[in-house]
Amino acid sequence: MGIGSESGSGSGSDDSSSSSSGGGWSSVGRGVVVKTLVLIGGALLLKRLTKSTTRWDHARHVIRSLSGEKFSKDQAARDPDHYFNIRFSSCPAAEMVDGSKVLYFEQAFWRSPQKPFRQRFYMVKPCPKELKCDVEVSSYAIRDAEEYKNFCDRSKDQRPLPEEVIGDIAEHLTTVHLKRCERGKRCLYEGSTPPASFPNLWNGASYCTSELAILKNNEIHSWDRGYNDEGNEVWGPKEGPYEFKPAPASSTNDMFSSLNFPIQQSIEKRIEGSFVLQE
Repeated sequence: MGIGSESGSGSGSDDSSSSSSGGGWSSVGRGVVVKTLVLIGGALLLKRLTKSTTRWDHARHVIRSLSGEKFSKDQAARDPDHYFNIRFSSCPAAEMVDGSKVLYFEQAFWRSPQKPFRQRFYMVKPCPKELKCDVEVSSYAIRDAEEYKNFCDRSKDQRPLPEEVIGDIAEHLTTVHLKRCERGKRCLYEGSTPPASFPNLWNGASYCTSELAILKNNEIHSWDRGYNDEGNEVWGPKEGPYEFKPAPASSTNDMFSSLNFPIQQSIEKRIEGSFVLQE
């Protein structure tokens, strides 16, 4: 009995120890597996988050931001003495053999969107590697601008074909080199034309400059000005760039307000001229 009891007791102890040991190793094993999975998942996530942005990624971001319908309504409300409610409309129109995207662009007074006073093609592509910038945005005149009025408002089967668009790209007007904005700034990309590099003869000017900034939520700030030989500004807004924001769909039907009163023809022509670059 004693031996049997001792033997049984010893056997039970060994079983318990073995079970406890096995359970411990099982827990340790599970812990190692979980930690390994967490580390692998974290590494994959980190790789995804830190994946380098390509030059074409930047170009595509700028293209998306430039595209669509935007208005300077908020700015006109803040400062009606210096800014009008201008409609900015742009959309993809063609693609060049090197991958550059061609956008059609027009501006018009809000109350007469069917009569744009400024029409251009924008060609957007990554900056050449030798330049210290991210995206190159060039503007071109349109060979037969009348055929392109309200291009973005039409159905695709009512627009000129991409090959026609490429054939209608006329003289080069300006080029803006955009860089990513420094941390802490409101903008995502910003840039300008080189000083005094693009000729312009409107209203006594000898050259013109353009500044462009891409902000969050597809907001665009655009500032075009003309200067004479003495460096004096002779056309364009003096107080700062025009600020174009996408209009909420619900607000497009209530745009007629005190800001949109009829503008006298002479004033309209003057403001219109401030946007026109010599073609």
